[in-house]
Amino acid sequence: MKYQVIEEDGFKYIETGKGETLVLLHGLMGELSNWELVIEQFKDRYRVVVPILPIYDLPILTLGVKALSRYVHRFLKHKNYGQVVLIGNSLGGHVGLVFTVAHQEFVKALVLTGSSGLYENAFGGSFPRRESYDYIKEKVEFTFYDPATATPELVDEVFKTVNDRSRVIRILTMAKSAIRHNMAKEVSKITIPVSLIWGKNDKVTPPEVAEEFHQLLPNSELNWVDKCGHAPMMEHPQIFNAYLEKFLDRILLK
Repeated sequence: MKYQVIEEDGFKYIETGKGETLVLLHGLMGELSNWELVIEQFKDRYRVVVPILPIYDLPILTLGVKALSRYVHRFLKHKNYGQVVLIGNSLGGHVGLVFTVAHQEFVKALVLTGSSGLYENAFGGSFPRRESYDYIKEKVEFTFYDPATATPELVDEVFKTVNDRSRVIRILTMAKSAIRHNMAKEVSKITIPVSLIWGKNDKVTPPEVAEEFHQLLPNSELNWVDKCGHAPMMEHPQIFNAYLEKFLDRILLK
């Protein structure tokens, strides 16, 4: 990415632009570059912030969705942004949900895309063939509707990550925490506006997950992206950005 990662008081993040603050939360193995086309679209009208979630830095005994939510809380208090719009993909959406339930006063609106929190069909409890590049390539391609979205660079990065013993243990710990932390009984407490932007062909958090979120969240809208998997902002960024822009115009410019 062309944006410089800022390191400040134990936090690492990207920040660009001015205006109302959009905070983008990445997924379990999501790179900051996953959000690049969202940043490019909105940086001229908004302050866009991408904190690096400390999945590989927190003590493993406390690592979990709640720990990442507490990290986001510390970060937002440190930066003193006021109310923000939280936008989360996959695990990032789950962290956004946990944070919003606990600290709704910090959040003006919430955007979820392929969010965990109800059900997910992730890698499972292990990577039985993590030394096999073809196996990892197949798993990364599973994330998308169009396998070509899994670029060699993306597959290389995931392959490198899952073959780092320390990192793979943390990924599996984090994934198990997300699966255990089902939010079906909590999300109805979220009364702020929520936009669900979902791939119609998401095999990780399938369409019925989006429909259940829509039923449980009292102030939500549901937007479908056709021929799209688990990461609409990567696979169909123009459609994702159009839905996001319409939502932001409605809630921030009224």
